[in-house]
Amino acid sequence: QVQLVESGGGSVQAGGSLKLSCVASRYINCGMGWYRQAPGKGRELVSRISNHGTTIYADSVKGRFTISQDRVKNTLYLQMNSLKIEDTAVYSCAACPSGGVSSEHYWGQGTQVTVSS
Repeated sequence: QVQLVESGGGSVQAGGSLKLSCVASRYINCGMGWYRQAPGKGRELVSRISNHGTTIYADSVKGRFTISQDRVKNTLYLQMNSLKIEDTAVYSCAACPSGGVSSEHYWGQGTQVTVSS
């Protein structure tokens, strides 16, 4: 079993920054990613990083968010800059996709990010 625990969420003003962390209970040799979901809306892929370090971003966050990982610490990060009100959502990390979007086998509990004007 792999447990994922996110942290770093909070409330910030538009234009501000937050850095999310996701700690895995053990080393995992698979891709990881960040998703977000606003109330009443579907889950959206924010960013992914492969086990080889290749990254991908949703167009809505490209240039503002950066995904990274520390393999030694089994930790995934999401640096979020220039935050917008529409970035408000519960952010979850996920690991080990088996196919397309949202196919990951492991999921964290999520952390709330609220952006206000």
